[in-house]
This record gives sequence, C-alpha cells and structure tokens, in this order.
Amino acid sequence: MSIVKKRKSTGLIRPMSFVIDILILNILGHFFLFNGSFELSFYIFTSVVWFFTSLQQNFYEIHRYTNLISIASKTFKQSFVTLLFTFTYFGFYYKYPIHPTQILAYAILILAFMGTVRITIFFFMKRYRRVLGGSQKRIIIIGQNKNTIMLKDFFEKNPELGFHFVSFVSVGHNATFSSLEGCFNFIIDNNIDEIYCSLAEMNDDDIAEFIAFADNNLKLIKFMPDNKAIFSKQLKYEYYGYTPILSLRSILVDEPINKIVKRGFDILFSSLVIILVLSWLTPLVALLIKLESRGPVFFKQKRSGVGYHEFECFKFRSMTPNKNANKQQATKGDARITKVGRILRKTSIDELPQFYNVLLGDMSVVGPRPHMISHTENFAKRIDKFMVRHFIKPGITGLAQVRGYRGEVETDNDIINRVKYDIFYIENWSILLDLKIIFLTVYNAVKGEEKAY
Repeated sequence: MSIVKKRKSTGLIRPMSFVIDILILNILGHFFLFNGSFELSFYIFTSVVWFFTSLQQNFYEIHRYTNLISIASKTFKQSFVTLLFTFTYFGFYYKYPIHPTQILAYAILILAFMGTVRITIFFFMKRYRRVLGGSQKRIIIIGQNKNTIMLKDFFEKNPELGFHFVSFVSVGHNATFSSLEGCFNFIIDNNIDEIYCSLAEMNDDDIAEFIAFADNNLKLIKFMPDNKAIFSKQLKYEYYGYTPILSLRSILVDEPINKIVKRGFDILFSSLVIILVLSWLTPLVALLIKLESRGPVFFKQKRSGVGYHEFECFKFRSMTPNKNANKQQATKGDARITKVGRILRKTSIDELPQFYNVLLGDMSVVGPRPHMISHTENFAKRIDKFMVRHFIKPGITGLAQVRGYRGEVETDNDIINRVKYDIFYIENWSILLDLKIIFLTVYNAVKGEEKAY
C-alpha cells in the first residue's frame, strides 16, 4: 500500500466567519442598543447563545455544493433565533428602556450584515475556484450509468464548486481496469482526492475493498445509493444538485463549531501548562539532563501528523544521543535511557514540551498519538485502516493510551487495538470525552503505568 500526502484546504473560512459574526452581534448591540455604553453581560450572553444555537442549527455547516437559497435560509433562521433570545435578555434585564421595535430593528440589521458577509464569501469562493482554480478537489466516479453521468454533468456545469472531474472508472472484464489494484494505482498516481462510487455497479466485496483503500490512503469516499442494503453504521445523506450522495465516515472534529471549540481548548490548555508548569520546570529538568549527560536538553523527532504531513515533535531528551533515536523505539530496560530520562519517561514529564507543538497547531492535547515516520510507513503497510488516524491532529494523549495501549508495540495486536480506539475517538469526539481522557492521563501518570519506560 502506498502512502499519500493530503493537501491542505481553505479550512480557515468557517472559523473566520464565526469570529466575524460574533463581532457583528456585539458591535451592533454596543452602538444600536446601548448607544456606545459598555455592557459586558449582554456581550457574554449574546456570544454564548450564538455559539450554542448556531451549533444546534448547523449554521456553519456550509459546503462548496451548498446553494445560495440554503445559505439565506440558515441566515434567516439564525437571525430569528437571535431575535427571540435578545427579547429574553431584555425581559430579565428590564431596567433598560428599550422599545421592542428597536430589538426588531437590531435583528433585521444582523440579518442584513450577516447576509452580506455570507453572500460575499459565497461569491468570492465561487470566483476563487472558477477563475483562479483554487481549492480544487480531483475526483473520479466508479461506474457509468444514468446517475453517474448526471453527477459528472453537475460537476462540469458548476466549475465554481471546485470539483475537477478526472475520469469514469470501472473494474472487471472489458472495463477500464482488470483489477482493483490497477484502479487503486490510478487513484494514487493521479492524486485523486475524492472517490464517488455507484453502488448499482459494485458488489459487497468491491465496496469493502474500496472503503479499506480509502481509509488507508486518506481518500474521501462517497456513494451513490441504489436499492441495495448498505452495511455501514454511519451514513450521511447530502445532495449535489438533485443527486443524492452518501458519505461513509463522519469526522466530528471537522465540523466548523467543533473545530473552533477544540482549537480554542488546545490554545487555552497548552498556554496554561506552558505558563504555570513549563516556565519553572524546564530550567530544572534542563539542569538535571545536563548534569548527567552531554547533548541537547530537547529532543526533536519527525512525526506524522494530520493528513500525513510531517512535523518536528518536541520532547525532553531522555536518552544518550544515538544514531538509532529516529528508528528504534524505546524498549524495556533500554540501555540508551539515562537515569534522569527513566524518571522523565515513567512520569511522562518528557512529553510536556509537546504543548509547544499544540500551541503551534501541529498537535492537539487529545488525539491519536503520532508515530515516527519509519513506523508509520511500516504500520500502514501491515495494519488495515491505520492511516484513518491521520484524518485529525495527533495528540499528546489519546483514548488508546489511557486504555493501556501506549509505548512499545510488541505485537500487531497492540497497534490494531490502538487503531480501533483511535477510530472510535474520531467518530465519537466530544469536549467531554477530551476532558475524561485528560483526567485519566493524569490519574495514570500519578498511579504509574506498566508500559511507561
């Protein structure tokens, strides 16, 4: 199996839209409702209400194939909800002499301003994709029939959506490829981003192999339904024009609001650790490391991150400098580990500099643990669905680690179970799950773990 690198997308649009909306809400309220007076309770109330209601309404769940009518509908509904909660606020804080028509005018202004921002972004992205060729997704369609031709026509007639149709593909006798392997090589060689499969022309075995290939190579796979039974437990309907499309795996962290929540938590938590812990602990650990052995205080190692992009992972050095540091994993009784390093590894203190990686955006506080590049390449060839864990940022700690699958990989069963927990985390993420994993990580570090060596 080949490993492919995933291109970055314009993922900042949604977080920026959220920030702009919060600014619009509070600036309009500041000048229009309070005549320039500072009212902190209103700003907090409005921001919190907007956050939760927009999450519930899927307000930021806008894709390249979402039409203008849907965007307008979402904006109107969200403005109406804001109107109701603004009335609620002034119902509790009745000391403000504000007439109901003024609140209504405030909601209309919100609708106008946010509608303008949304429409501007909508047409800017259309022009960006159509004229400049930006944010392109290279796609192929498996199977050629009435429905797939309709989907191909949809892509070609709407270049502003940024889908670049490469080819129809079929597998079998008198087909484009005689085997699935040939089709998979074509997908990799042509840097295909998304695979659209017509279920009417595929059997269950082909579907299973395509799913496994997509998972292991970080390709997005979607299905055009027919009347067959679908065996996946998580399917999501979307419409491209009038064509229904099924998405296989839901990655909750990729949803706009969830992405903002997780990144905000990462920044806050890592900043607190750096300021309150690493600010005084680093000089102390540095002194102990230097007193015992020569070499740098920090150890930097290439690891594989989200989309299989490489980054330098920071740790306190726990071994004597050696040429196998980037290839050979630490084992029980490893002679390379120093006396100070043994304590650092046993208490997981050696991992603390990775909070700098979190602050830089390469890692998250919680997520699948990153592996050395050589190990990633090895596991990807042997372990099915191993590459799925690269759909999100790696973490300092993770669900697999708190369930006992950390440290040295002694058997394939160790890494298989690690992958299972990682996939469960990706598909069932919540901020409460992150908090639970952090608590268990601290608890295990204090208690001591058998594989912490």
